[in-house]
Amino acid sequence: MHEGAPCAYDLGYYDNMLRAYSGSAQLICERRWAWVAEAAARTVLDYGAGIGWFRAFAPAGVQVDTYEVLPTPQTGITRTGYDLLTLWDVLEHLPNLTAIEGLLLEAQHVAISIPILPPDQPWIGWKHFKPHEHLFYPTQEQLKALFAHFGFDEIKRGQPECPPREDIWNFLYRRVR
Repeated sequence: MHEGAPCAYDLGYYDNMLRAYSGSAQLICERRWAWVAEAAARTVLDYGAGIGWFRAFAPAGVQVDTYEVLPTPQTGITRTGYDLLTLWDVLEHLPNLTAIEGLLLEAQHVAISIPILPPDQPWIGWKHFKPHEHLFYPTQEQLKALFAHFGFDEIKRGQPECPPREDIWNFLYRRVR
């Protein structure tokens, strides 16, 4: 891909992701499951599931549906509402929330991971600054306001995936209205 070209989320992209990151996938999924444990979710929708690692490492007794825009193996969205909606590395790729608005209105909890620019880091040179791939670069306070708009309170925020990842923040929200 040349500089400035849009990212192609095709099977080649996922083949490369699988080869490059399988070694850390289990570690990251274990950290994510620990992060969302207090939601006590029995039904989960992993939206933007990629190749399905989060489902593959789910605790016993948790039903995880997967949805992905590419033709990767997935269950699809099988319920009207979920105890937990996960948006791992998804929000930064959406031009707006239209595609997930209905899911947000029906979820009891939402968990996200997203790159957040550190205060002393310039945009140019930051590893997550990818203007044709990442379309949304919120601050932590903008995320809090966005989810409050959909009826959620923030339960916690932190960086449980770092290391091995850099500048990735996780947030967990609970429906209050």
